[in-house]
Amino acid sequence: MEKRAIGLVLTVLGIISLIIGGYTFVNHTGNTYNIKLIIATAVLGIVFFTAGINLVRSTKDTLKNNERVG
Repeated sequence: MEKRAIGLVLTVLGIISLIIGGYTFVNHTGNTYNIKLIIATAVLGIVFFTAGINLVRSTKDTLKNNERVG
């Protein structure tokens, strides 16, 4: 269950990072883009998002001793 929580956190961080990259791309001043910031946030967002999704998908739900569902 802990791995799924980490996967969820990574997925949310990836989504936030992609949103920040898109926001930075759209809201530029004049003819200047901050290319380094846009590329860095987009790449980190993609890496976090895919790692989180893969971690959530690959982790199976198992119960430990004395745990109950519901």
